[in-house]
Amino acid sequence: MVLLLSLVAGCGHAEPPPPPPTSQAAPSESEEPSPDEDSDLPDKTAADGRGVIRPLAAPTGCTTTAQDADAAKQALAAAKPGATICVLGDLDTRLTITTSGTAQAPIHVVGDGKTIVKGIDVTASFVQISGVNALEPHAPGISLHGNDLTLENSTSISPHGDDGDGIRFWGSNIVIRHNTIKHTSNKHKAHADCMQTFATDSDSPASQHILIDSNRCEDISNTCLIMEGPNSLAGDGSGVGATNDVTWTNNYCQNHADEALQIDDVQGLKVHDNDIAGKINHAFALQNKTTGAQIGNNKLNSEISYEVGIDDTSKPGYQGPPPGGKP
Repeated sequence: MVLLLSLVAGCGHAEPPPPPPTSQAAPSESEEPSPDEDSDLPDKTAADGRGVIRPLAAPTGCTTTAQDADAAKQALAAAKPGATICVLGDLDTRLTITTSGTAQAPIHVVGDGKTIVKGIDVTASFVQISGVNALEPHAPGISLHGNDLTLENSTSISPHGDDGDGIRFWGSNIVIRHNTIKHTSNKHKAHADCMQTFATDSDSPASQHILIDSNRCEDISNTCLIMEGPNSLAGDGSGVGATNDVTWTNNYCQNHADEALQIDDVQGLKVHDNDIAGKINHAFALQNKTTGAQIGNNKLNSEISYEVGIDDTSKPGYQGPPPGGKP
């Protein structure tokens, strides 16, 4: 991971350190052939700079190094603030992180870009993860639940089961950057998105101050990002808090739903400098008081009918291209 970006809790973002060198759409019933996951592991940085940064340097500063499942479980269970846990090889386990770091001493979980696990679950705060590949994980492939979390230079490839999502997140001050998510599938009636958050109860709270930057969502059966606030149209929201201050920039999105982003009851959304490559109906769907959205400078597949679909409740404060139709 070398250096990881972290956000400071509060209403605004702290100035980040430089990066490391190196609607709800109706699901499609099509079933893609199972890919060769190992061949999908990125070994170099994509030409457009989106997705994982490869190759990664070998991790340094390790307080513990784990190269098998038992060692990884023991190291994560014993982690203390400031620890750097280096995980190497094919660990044949799902990483579970439940111990929090602190603002001054986050916990680092670091792979070398070739590390393979069966998924990642974080239920903690002040944790930073880099260089880890979740191959064929039970969905969600990576779950982030807490505050001041960073996930970067990692992958979620061919998640399966549950709703088929690559990444889910809940909390405040979360950074998801330079990751690659591939091959989410709607098999078995899943609704398989690249990334999702929702606010339904105390276990799934509203999210604030979210940065999603320079990721690659490729061969995604549904949306690249679906966000449902506490008063979402789904009708199962908690009604508590607000989902706001979300930045989605410099991402690559190739998906098969009606839209790339489905945003419901989210305030202060910023969407710019993304590449929307899927042959979809429209790029961004804003509904149910998704107010104050700022959208611009996105590159769209020429077959996309229009860029922004928006309802009347979401028009206050909207800045961007003229809406082309419904969400």
